[in-house]
Amino acid sequence: MNARENILTRIRKATGGAGVAKMDERMREHPRGPQPAMAWNPIERFKDRALSLSSTVDEVAGREDVAAAVARYLTSQNLPKSGLCWPELAGLDWSKHGLNIAARTATGDDLVGVTGAFCAIAETGTLMMLSGADTPAATSLLPETHIAVVPIARIVKCMEEAWDLLRKEQGKLPRAVNFVSGPSRTADIEQTVTLGAHGPYRVHIILIKS
Repeated sequence: MNARENILTRIRKATGGAGVAKMDERMREHPRGPQPAMAWNPIERFKDRALSLSSTVDEVAGREDVAAAVARYLTSQNLPKSGLCWPELAGLDWSKHGLNIAARTATGDDLVGVTGAFCAIAETGTLMMLSGADTPAATSLLPETHIAVVPIARIVKCMEEAWDLLRKEQGKLPRAVNFVSGPSRTADIEQTVTLGAHGPYRVHIILIKS
């Protein structure tokens, strides 16, 4: 029996089961706490917040423009033109733009990882990533440069909307949900912010308009 079941068992004994029923009902309803007005444009808000977190942002008209945008970014940053991607991006015309991007398992030697995202959260400039066989977390966590491809239609206003979307589309939680808010950073050493301490040095977000 795990810790959760131990706690629930004690609640059942203390309340005759009524307390657990109320708790289960509340969890099913997913009530929200107080929220700000959020009167801003979600797309512009997301871009502003992402930039404030040291991410970089580009926009393209359609999915067919993604490979060119990746090549443009890597060239501008003098970064390697090879790396790995999620399976859903394997069919993009990488080679046409001088790139060697393959859908495979990440290794410690990969410098560039290209992924999608489940959705993007405008309020905080955050990417919501779900783990899975076709969406491996290592692709975004191991390489020094993480490039995320996100349709503008997948931008939601807030964290609560992101969880609502997950419940609606997935039905149940994946093994892991990761939130990416800019490059990895820490200030543990002498209170000095250092990028790339526990993950990518760079996060570049490509928004697809249609």
